[in-house]
Amino acid sequence: MEDSVAPKVEAADEDEDGNDIVKTSPTTEADLEPSSPDAPKMVGLNAKRPRGRPRKHPLPIASQVSKPAKGRSKTGCTTCRRRKKKCDETKPHCVNCQKNAVVCEGYPPREVWKSGRERALEEQGTSVITLFSSRHVANGMAAARAFKAPLMELPILVDGIESEIDRHFLDHFNHTVSRILTLFTDDLNPFKEILLPMAIRHKGLMHSLLCLSGSHLASRAKSQAYNDRQQYHFQCALTNLRTDEKLTASATGGSKDPIDDPTVAQTLVLCLRSICNGETNGEYRPHMDAARHLIVNNQSQNDQFGQFLFEFFMYHDVSNSLTSLDRRPLLLTEDFVLPTFIMQPEAGALLGVLDGLFGYMSKITQIRDKIRTRRRGKLEPCVDYQTLSDAVTIDNEIRLWHPAQKEDSDRFIAAQLYRQATWVYLYRTIKPSVRNDKIVDAVDQGLELLRHLPSDAAAQSILLMPTFLLGCAAFDERQRPEIEKAFDGLQSYSNLGNIKPAREIVEIVWRMMDEGDENSWDWETIIKNNGYDFLVT
Repeated sequence: MEDSVAPKVEAADEDEDGNDIVKTSPTTEADLEPSSPDAPKMVGLNAKRPRGRPRKHPLPIASQVSKPAKGRSKTGCTTCRRRKKKCDETKPHCVNCQKNAVVCEGYPPREVWKSGRERALEEQGTSVITLFSSRHVANGMAAARAFKAPLMELPILVDGIESEIDRHFLDHFNHTVSRILTLFTDDLNPFKEILLPMAIRHKGLMHSLLCLSGSHLASRAKSQAYNDRQQYHFQCALTNLRTDEKLTASATGGSKDPIDDPTVAQTLVLCLRSICNGETNGEYRPHMDAARHLIVNNQSQNDQFGQFLFEFFMYHDVSNSLTSLDRRPLLLTEDFVLPTFIMQPEAGALLGVLDGLFGYMSKITQIRDKIRTRRRGKLEPCVDYQTLSDAVTIDNEIRLWHPAQKEDSDRFIAAQLYRQATWVYLYRTIKPSVRNDKIVDAVDQGLELLRHLPSDAAAQSILLMPTFLLGCAAFDERQRPEIEKAFDGLQSYSNLGNIKPAREIVEIVWRMMDEGDENSWDWETIIKNNGYDFLVT
């Protein structure tokens, strides 16, 4: 009977967590004894039972609980939601869009839910405000409609640069044209370091530079818009020269005031435009004449600009005498005095002027004039003793001449090519126009130097003149393909317009050589008879 007596159950208390504490009182000593020797002895055991009905299924272990799947975000940026991509919701622009190089359109405005009553009250309040101020708003809107603000036209930042095409011209001048006109590409390029800063302050010079760049670009792109715009800049540059009071007074002999350097620079830049356009009717002449007048009668206060101007003019002046019958270098003028500034040949932007080589060319041109006069008068011999003596003196000077450039540079090779072309010019002047082993060997040596110049070397900008002289002496037919290849390389490098007529004259000389025509000696007359007048620079 004692074993069937139920234990006494006391009233349930609650612990701190709100669970019931069921208290039981053991009735016998055996109830308090442990069931095994290892089990602890139970003394006054308090067992916890949670409220409510017991769970039908036990809770899983915490370590086995899987992370709940994240629902689709509705607060992502507009771009990610449209692309159906996961958005990291970074403000103001999400990182996901930035990584994928797309424009983040931001986040839509947050909509706050409102009940129907709230929306009705809000609309009612808006109606009251609108009714209260409708008269004032109507008056303000009427005034706003009456005034339509036009788009304000901003002033021109730099005179001459007025349109998108002009900015394109400026970039083309800076990156392309300035490089093909001199031996220097970037750091010491006088067109970028001297003329461009001048042009920023002088409208006429800026128009001239843009005209030069535009004419070169138009010849490449074959664009009517480019051609029209460069013609506009050309007219603006001419207008600036015609309205320059100092230049007008100097030309008429009414004033001896020094001409501004940018005005002098304009004359040479416009001469270069004639070269770029490939003009063959002597369009360069007025610009060269103006530059000659200014150099003789005007001394620049800027030694750096003065040296550049002198070298650039002399290079074109001497080269001009190689293709014309009536243009003779200023160096041959008896009363011409060299400028006083210090000239360093290795720092020249071109070759032949500062190192003295063009002085020999000028003397050779003078000898050609004497021989041409005797040939036309049918005087024998064509090369008299005095002429022969002068030629031998020049030959000795050419042999003693040495390039001032570094021996491991492209400029050193180009300088040797100029020396070789000068000797070829001398030989073709005093010798009959017939094949000879000496002239064949000399041309071969010149072609060897041409082969060692890379097609993208800066020296390519000044190779037209020596290529022309070698071509006029190429009696051997095997040399002519390489001459043609050299013309093609020059066309590819600079695309100057005077390359094509120079090549055409050389081909005419070749035909006359093959026919045994003695007049192939006189390519200046050949140029004139074909109606050409251009520069080989």
